[in-house]
Amino acid sequence: MSQSYQPRSSLLPYGQQWLDEADIESVIDVLRSDFLTQGPAIQAFEQKVANYVGAKYGVAFTNGTAALHGACFAAGIGAGDEVVTTPLTFLASSNCVLYQGGTPIFCDINMETYNIDPLQLERKITPSTKAIIAVDFSGQPAEMDEISRIAHKHGLVVIEDAAHSLGAEYEGRKVGTWADMTMFSFHPVKHVTTGEGGVIVTDDEGFYRKLIQFRSHGMTRDPKEMTRNDGPWYYEMQALGYNYRMTDIQAALGVSQMDKLDQFVSRRREIVEIYNKNLSNIPGLVLPYQHPKANSSWHLYVVRFLPEFSEDNRKKIFDKLRALNIGVNVHYIPVYLQPYYEELGYQKGLCPNAESYYETTITLPLFPKMTDDDAWYVISAIKALSNKSEVQSSYATTSE
Repeated sequence: MSQSYQPRSSLLPYGQQWLDEADIESVIDVLRSDFLTQGPAIQAFEQKVANYVGAKYGVAFTNGTAALHGACFAAGIGAGDEVVTTPLTFLASSNCVLYQGGTPIFCDINMETYNIDPLQLERKITPSTKAIIAVDFSGQPAEMDEISRIAHKHGLVVIEDAAHSLGAEYEGRKVGTWADMTMFSFHPVKHVTTGEGGVIVTDDEGFYRKLIQFRSHGMTRDPKEMTRNDGPWYYEMQALGYNYRMTDIQAALGVSQMDKLDQFVSRRREIVEIYNKNLSNIPGLVLPYQHPKANSSWHLYVVRFLPEFSEDNRKKIFDKLRALNIGVNVHYIPVYLQPYYEELGYQKGLCPNAESYYETTITLPLFPKMTDDDAWYVISAIKALSNKSEVQSSYATTSE
């Protein structure tokens, strides 16, 4: 069967949350309870995330950026310390180093995986290097075996920015079990959501205790950790922390959403299979690489448009897809090209692969609530553009 290809009347976003009545009821239950914050839902959510990935501890934060900041604090990063990371990421992955007075050192990407290139990583390490922040771009885990080997050799802390990869595996192990600390994000476009939120998982009790203190003003009420104890009311601020506490409202939503994580990841993989099968073999269209050691959880579906695709440049292709109400996006502008980083002395040309990637990339819609017909709409638009024709063709539906 075929049907007429007509432009959509509403935007198909590149990502979107999926909430059901169970999620809504979980939030209502908290609103009717005694605790809106610092209550039992926080610990339940932390434990649920930690158990899912196989980690000992989980610490919830207001958002993923705050969680990364906490990880940098726990790792002891400070003035004079360098942290190696990738430029192909959201601003938070390197900003968290600046928050602690450290210096981000950008290592270029592998042009297949778009993750940090382990072959270049070791060359970026100096006596001032304190940590590595690996980023699992688009849901595909970084090469954590090699990154861990390099870090162990040089005595470095490994922080995995897994904002994109909850539910993914590397060498058969869940993301969350490779690094010293791993951050997951729960923004609405991620695999599951708490509205805003982040969690650090770790097996290290020392890191865990520092994270707990840091998210609450650097404060403790634990008598075993205090220098003195004036009474039951007493608390001590032992470090300069922040108010990065998640609310029970958010945590309750997270607990409910975690019950659907595997279902959501499975649906993302189904949509990717539709894209892969029907967008392959188009000249000039580069589809995402799938590392043989990794099982991506597919936060993003990123393609590259090379000159062979059409006479249009990336900007024109982007605009044409947006005009069809396809909510394409671009992930990401290399961090050091931002004006703030340029003022710090970072210059264009630092990471040629990341810059080349940025000039050609577009992110296509991918989220669990998408229908097969939504995916076909995107596929048909891209095929029509590749033929240098107006998008007025027909497309096959899943009822064939």
